[in-house]
Amino acid sequence: MAATDTAFTTSASDVRQKALIAGLNATVLYVLAYLLANTLYQAATVAMAVRLSIRGVWELERVKFLIADGEWVRIAVLAVYSVGPLLCAGLGVAAALWFWYSARLKRGLLKLFLVWVALHCCNLFFGAMVADTFTENGFWYIPSWLFLAGNGPNIAVAVVFGLIQMVLGYFAAILFLQSHDSITLMKYVNRRVLIYATLFAPWLVGSLVLALAKFPHFGRNEQLHFATMLLLLAPLSFAAANELFEFTLEAPQKTRIAWGLVVLALVVLVAMRLVLGPGIHFA
Repeated sequence: MAATDTAFTTSASDVRQKALIAGLNATVLYVLAYLLANTLYQAATVAMAVRLSIRGVWELERVKFLIADGEWVRIAVLAVYSVGPLLCAGLGVAAALWFWYSARLKRGLLKLFLVWVALHCCNLFFGAMVADTFTENGFWYIPSWLFLAGNGPNIAVAVVFGLIQMVLGYFAAILFLQSHDSITLMKYVNRRVLIYATLFAPWLVGSLVLALAKFPHFGRNEQLHFATMLLLLAPLSFAAANELFEFTLEAPQKTRIAWGLVVLALVVLVAMRLVLGPGIHFA
């Protein structure tokens, strides 16, 4: 009995250790993927605004435009507020295809990074419509100025986008499960640990890290964007919890802390704060 108890304890300890390491790596990748997707979203918005000679400031929390409401014309609104989400939609599809046709067959953390990029990009398209409808800002301007028929159609579009995001989250479970190398965590008996350690913990801790990096410049829109990630993660976790798939590569990468990525994330966060803290003016 003592030998059995010792073996069980050792196994449980090994699962916890690998879960903590995998969770840390996943959190770092969550942060890096968000910074990539959100930066491209905002950079595309700024580039379109500059092309249309619209003045503004690229700040930590948002891109703020310095023109009066009466100066906006319909084509400018549609162009400026759609380019970021559309770019993210394209990037998300590209990341998912890269993962499926190449990265998932290789060892390492690239495949998990691509999954987080795809999820963030999906959220910055479908989820942003839901979040921005609450604040009547950002991506919400597209249906508002496209239909010019009151807020009813805008809410209907947000509901449809939210439902699509949930469906995509459910089907993303197979990508999530194929993005891990750990043989131990991929065992079905450890599925709940895998989900909490590498899905929900990175979302919660990573979002807090990003919020602290931007504090006190952390607007309601961005808070809601983090919240709408749950429209992806909740159905994804449900599907993953009921999926019997538990295989990984024949020679997977050992579970160890990716210190290089930790340092990279810290450097990028500091650089973001230093560059965007004072704001970048454009015209």
